[in-house]
Amino acid sequence: MNNQPGILAPVPKHARFLMFNFQPQTVDLSQAIEVLQELVDGEESVAGFGPSFVQAIGKEIPGLRPFPAMAGAGFDVPSTQHALWIWLRGEDRGELLHRTFDFEVSLAMDFQLEEILDCFMYDTGRDLTGYIDGTENPVGEEAVKAAFVEGQGEGLDGSSFVAVQQWKHDFDTFDAMPEDVQDDTIGRRKSDNEELSDAPESAHVKRTAQESFTPEAFMLRRSMPWAEGNEAGLNFVAFGKSLDAFEVMMKRMAGLEDGIPDALFSFTKPLSGGYYWCPPMKNGKLNLE
Repeated sequence: MNNQPGILAPVPKHARFLMFNFQPQTVDLSQAIEVLQELVDGEESVAGFGPSFVQAIGKEIPGLRPFPAMAGAGFDVPSTQHALWIWLRGEDRGELLHRTFDFEVSLAMDFQLEEILDCFMYDTGRDLTGYIDGTENPVGEEAVKAAFVEGQGEGLDGSSFVAVQQWKHDFDTFDAMPEDVQDDTIGRRKSDNEELSDAPESAHVKRTAQESFTPEAFMLRRSMPWAEGNEAGLNFVAFGKSLDAFEVMMKRMAGLEDGIPDALFSFTKPLSGGYYWCPPMKNGKLNLE
């Protein structure tokens, strides 16, 4: 495969997500591209380009677009699009800190580091609510088929699109729910991860059942919890061969399809939203031909 291998790899113990925007004086990105090809190995660091980055180098990636802001009954789904997204993966937070310095200093001529989000694995892969995350993730060849572009030619095949959202949980609200209400909100039992056959239509599992869309909306999730002080939640990260699967799913979650919003909005809300294109690899470097 010529994809960035970190996309298919298991979720790491620690991660750091970096969001960059252009410096005002930026006119030539050739140096930044060379830097990215040296620093991004596709495994311990995964890179995604926003629409403004692609436009700035005079190119076009079919299907890449800015994240669309949405609104539902009593909540907003914001768009906070950035030019460049970097996912640092590792086992040691200190190492990720030093690697962040490398990216920030090396890209300083062209990019300003706007946001940093530290994430971690909780238990064996649970959200901080205690529910197992990504139960319906495709595996093996199905994961490859869902996550990567194919049949589009050199420079596009092996690339991937990623949707990223930081969600902030209200634990006071969630913890006050009886366990059966929590289960109905998610659509699974926390105790054994079994899907509830009689879950309400607003249950998250029912809202986002990938096979219930036409065409089916499969994508590869690599979400991780985050915590800063006493605020915490989930950094949702989903890779796909296009952005369409995520977008139709988000519209249904917001209730734009049938007027039924996802029960998740009763205790959590998105703080950000961005779309990025993750180039394929060639000879160990990002293929930016």
